Amino acid sequence: MKKQRCIWPGDDPVYVKYHDTEWGVPVHHDRKLFEFFVLEGAQAGLSWITILKKRQNYRKLFDDFDYRKVAEYDQNKIDALLSDSRIIRNRLKIESAVNNAKIFLSIREKYGSFDRYIWQFVNGRQIINKWKNETQIPSSTKKSVVMSRELKKLGFKFTGPKICYAFMQAVGMVNDHTVDCFRYKEINRL
Repeated sequence: MKKQRCIWPGDDPVYVKYHDTEWGVPVHHDRKLFEFFVLEGAQAGLSWITILKKRQNYRKLFDDFDYRKVAEYDQNKIDALLSDSRIIRNRLKIESAVNNAKIFLSIREKYGSFDRYIWQFVNGRQIINKWKNETQIPSSTKKSVVMSRELKKLGFKFTGPKICYAFMQAVGMVNDHTVDCFRYKEINRL
């Protein structure tokens, strides 16, 4: 029997696996949060499936998203990344990953973890929405606007309100599965 799921993953096996196992699941591990931060920035202007299909390449080329290592990338490393067709070769996006890693470290130093800092935007608890269909799901919210503004004040790049909301969805700060999707109830029980 076919499971009822959100419409957006369609039949693409990469998308379906991501939807069924990751999207909306609360993430509290800093390295994983940094991974989604980099990938959501890379996705700007592109489709998420494009990034998901390059995700393993990103993991390899960005030292498995070790933010300490990424913060140390020099111009030679940036140039090497820019010449590697296995990822999105956009100078601003790659340089923003390095910039953001440095700020990520300073947040960890101040708050003890990036997790503690970023989850404060939802008061430490997942927002459970009750969307009946995908047309109701916003591309940004008041909370993502506030998050974007605060991150930009700190110097983060590629953190507009829409990117922040996509990040919030990906790391489970919000449950935006439609109520008829089998994952909706599963994630609410986590």
